[in-house]
Amino acid sequence: MPDRSLPARASRAVAEAVSGLPRQFWWLWTSTLINKLGAFVVTFLALYLTTERGYSASYAGLVASLFGLGSAIASVVAGVLADRIGRRPTLVAAQLGTALFTALLGFSDGQVTIAAVAFLVGFCNNATRPATSAIIADIVPAEDRVRAFALNYWAINIGFGLSAAAAGLIATHGYLTLFLLDALSTVVCAVVIFVRIPETRPDAPAAVPGGPADPPAIGLLAVFRDTRFMAVVALNLLLALVAQQGSTTLAVDMGRAGISSTQYGLVIGLNGLLIVVLQIPVTRWMEGRDRTALLVASALFIGWGFGLTALAGSSAWFYAFTVAVWTLGEILNAPTMMGLVAELSPARARGRYQGVYSLSWSLASFLGPAAGGVLLERAGSGVMWGACAVLGTVAAGGYVLLGRRPGAALAKSATVAAAPAPGAGAAPAAEPERAAATGG
Repeated sequence: MPDRSLPARASRAVAEAVSGLPRQFWWLWTSTLINKLGAFVVTFLALYLTTERGYSASYAGLVASLFGLGSAIASVVAGVLADRIGRRPTLVAAQLGTALFTALLGFSDGQVTIAAVAFLVGFCNNATRPATSAIIADIVPAEDRVRAFALNYWAINIGFGLSAAAAGLIATHGYLTLFLLDALSTVVCAVVIFVRIPETRPDAPAAVPGGPADPPAIGLLAVFRDTRFMAVVALNLLLALVAQQGSTTLAVDMGRAGISSTQYGLVIGLNGLLIVVLQIPVTRWMEGRDRTALLVASALFIGWGFGLTALAGSSAWFYAFTVAVWTLGEILNAPTMMGLVAELSPARARGRYQGVYSLSWSLASFLGPAAGGVLLERAGSGVMWGACAVLGTVAAGGYVLLGRRPGAALAKSATVAAAPAPGAGAAPAAEPERAAATGG
């Protein structure tokens, strides 16, 4: 008789979730985990600038926005480079640059210098995203991609949860250590990629069985002209504007409420912890379910989770509750959206597509912190967090409208069965518009 105990069921669920994926994926997963275990700086940058350096919330928002501006530029540049020179060299160069400028940021002084170096950190840091997502789409068959992206997201949050909690304790002894450890982990990540992951860019156009060949090249303008895909990017931008407040405005608001850096680290670390615990079982539950419904639910959880922050007062426990709500939205959203994005990407243009999708996150990291800082400073906490609830609701409505369009990709289930990828792990592009894009 099979063992039906909870540990046995959990063990079987994990085994099924991790089985059947290529070895290269697991090296990429390992490198991601190593990197995120030392990813201290982005999470604590706003708190560092306001509490340690004594700068205003507006300046902290400006620095975070410049970080986001660098990220936005990198989204497009790195996406093109990943398609032209390859995923591997783009990824390794971006990681080494991130390590260099992160360490330099720890030694920087003066408002102009800090802002300039933060821009460079943002550029190099986000240049890794299109290449990473393109590698996953290259090497993982279409029917396994939602699971693969969920597992990669899981690794990110294992590292994030542990690093956020540890960073709060480390910061009490000085912030410079955070910068240096972050840089070191990024160097190790670059070494793993360089040694263990081969180039995955398709050498020849991939053919869809029974359909036209994948075009040899798709220009960046073709991506932006795909109205359906850009609608998906625009809705993601709304949610990303809300999500960005978690590492910027939320830190400032909690600091004003008297929450210590240690408490903040533990509260924000709950985000990663919940993802580590829930991502695999929730992803298994999501399989075969309506994609539109999942995206609508995720938008409402994210928007209203942040909206509830207006009621937190000075209670670290209530802040933790709000983090739990919007984290559930992230768990639903991340693998669903990334699977959709990879499905829409022609194989030889995945870097560009991932870059354009990543651009929505980068624009949010540019616009979100500045807007959040100004709203918090001039209009107060209630208006700031109420605006997040509104944006989440609007995004949910947008997903409903897109899901009702005839032939809309959103109407499919969360896991899309597809023919095995031709060639060296390259999956076929989606049947609808060949210029439909996605991103990293």
